[in-house]
Order: sequence, then C-alpha cells, then structure tokens
Amino acid sequence: MNISKSGGTQETRNNMIFCENAYAKAGLPFAKHACAITMKGSELDLHASREGWLKTFEMAESIGGRTSETSIVGHLPAALAGIDFGALLEGACHMDALTRNPALLHNPAYMMSAMWYIAGGGKGDRNMVIVPYSDRLILLSRYLQQLVMESLGKELDLDGNVVHQGLNVFGNKGGTDAHAFIQQLNDGRDDFFITFIEVLKDSTPAPVSDGIDMGDYLHGFLTGLSNALRGHGRNVIEMRIPEVNAFCLGMIIALYERAVAAYAELIHINAFHQPGVQAYKLASKGVIKLLTGLESSLPSVAPFSGSVSELAQKLNLEDSLYELEGILAKLSANSATRQLPVRIGRSWSKDGGWVYTVEAK
Repeated sequence: MNISKSGGTQETRNNMIFCENAYAKAGLPFAKHACAITMKGSELDLHASREGWLKTFEMAESIGGRTSETSIVGHLPAALAGIDFGALLEGACHMDALTRNPALLHNPAYMMSAMWYIAGGGKGDRNMVIVPYSDRLILLSRYLQQLVMESLGKELDLDGNVVHQGLNVFGNKGGTDAHAFIQQLNDGRDDFFITFIEVLKDSTPAPVSDGIDMGDYLHGFLTGLSNALRGHGRNVIEMRIPEVNAFCLGMIIALYERAVAAYAELIHINAFHQPGVQAYKLASKGVIKLLTGLESSLPSVAPFSGSVSELAQKLNLEDSLYELEGILAKLSANSATRQLPVRIGRSWSKDGGWVYTVEAK
C-alpha cells in the first residue's frame, strides 16, 4: 500500500521503487499486491493505473497529510490492522460536535488553544510536553509533533509580517519514561507546559498487593508528579479518557486538529500550508542533481588524492563545497556496494583532516 497525496513526494516514491525492485528480484508481480491512496490524476494514480495495480483509493485534494487520519488515508491501514475505524470516526464526530459550540468555556478545542496561547504568551515561548500514562499511546507525541509543529511553525503571518511562530512538541509515556523528564520539569527551566493523559480503565487486572492494582500506582505517579509541578508553579493540563480504544483515539485526534486550527486563528497564521517543507524539498533536489553530475565527472579527475577543497577546485564546484563534502562522505562509505564509475575512499589525517581518493575501476 502506497500513500501519497501528490504521488511526487520523494520519500514515499523511494519506498515504492524499493518495494517494486524487491518484488521483481523475488520474481513476484508487484502490481498484483499493490494498491494506492492518492489524488485522482496524481503521479501515483497514473503510475498505478499504468502498471495495473489492484486498486486506487481517491484522496480529496482538500485534505492535508497531517489531518488525514480520519479519511481514507487512515481508514484502509486501520482496516488492514483490525482497528474498528467506524468507532474511531464516531469518536471524531462526537468531538467535532463538541468543538462546534460557540461558547468558549464549553468548547474543548477553544479552551485548549486558549491555554496554549496564555502559557506561551502568544509567541510559543513554552514547549508543549505530552505525557500519556499508557504504553499504547507512546506514539501520540510523535503524531502531535507533525500536526502541531508543521501546522504552527510559520515565518509569516496572514498579513505577510515576519513572526516566526510555532510550538515545540516533546513527549514520552508516563509511569516508566516519565523519569527521563521529571528532574528537569520539576527543578529545571520553566519553559514548558505539560499535558498528562490518564486512562481510567486498566487494560488488564494487575494486582500488586491487597486492594492495590498496578493501575492504582500509575494514577498515584501521575497525581504525585502533577502536584509537585503545580507546587512549583509549573503549567499543567490534565486529560482523562475512559479507556484506550478507537472511539477515544478518534476524540483525541479531532480535539487536537481543531485546537491547532483555533490556535492558528489566535496567532493569525495559516495552519494548512507548509512552505518550509517545500523549501527543503527543493533544496534536496539540488543535492541529488549535484550527485548525478558528480558521478559522471569523477572519472575525469582519477586518480586523485586530497582534500574536498582540492577536489572541488578540480571539478569547478567551489560554490558547492558543503554539499560536495557530504556527498563524498556518503559515496565513500558505500563505494563497495554502489554502481559507481570509480572507487572512492576516505581516510583521516591528523594534519590535514579528511583525505579523499578517487581511483578508476
């Protein structure tokens, strides 16, 4: 299953090409095992149609990748993984109804975004720390990193003013991994607000003494840490869900999606584009173009032994010295397994730094 809105995102395209090659090497027809989720008419859609893939599921142009969990993008993987996607949608729809309430104090997304704004002074001056007390929610902070940081990390506001907005997101799970956070959160820099997410229903009974279950200790750890932090004047948000299931996960996803949109309105930025991502993609294409040209020009300087600066001078690439050094380091580490026209080596000289060698095959 290949998921790519445009079909042109290089990371997902590279994975597709690798899979196609692996199937071909094993003598298996990749098309009989492949399906796509993409926009109609995209590069991936055309490729899947041309190669005769099993099925292509259309993704709406209006849906961004980081807000696509409740669309077909999340539906198909959830179905394949045995997740009750209908219940996830029910949870998301339930939260959607709650977040349509125009009253600030009765709208959970408005309240959450207002707390973010107040905690960070409207400038993102505090980091968002996410600590769910459940092993099954360990990936939640990684999901929120993309949702929050890609949506809110913007140089310009809606009027074109330079504002450099954003919220840094960090996280881990409570109970065990919270120990990695406690010392600094309690005694260190006061530059964060923390969100604890407690799961009320234990996934399985785990008694550790008379009348005390392991889940009770988790509750005690969370409450004790929250009390300690609030006692130090630290900013704490507490969230409780009945249990970890598809319905509750749908609620959490919908809540944070809408809170991000509301916060973007408060700070007057566009939460639904990502110019910084596009900039790095364009820059990376320049590096690949340089690599392609380098592979064809290296035979002209063989044999060679010297610094990257000396090699750049021979190749008239003095303006690309930084990029050239990174490419050469990568090629030298993989010279034995890559189909290159030359052999590239790299060794360290305590007097001159890295020395590169280029030899004809």
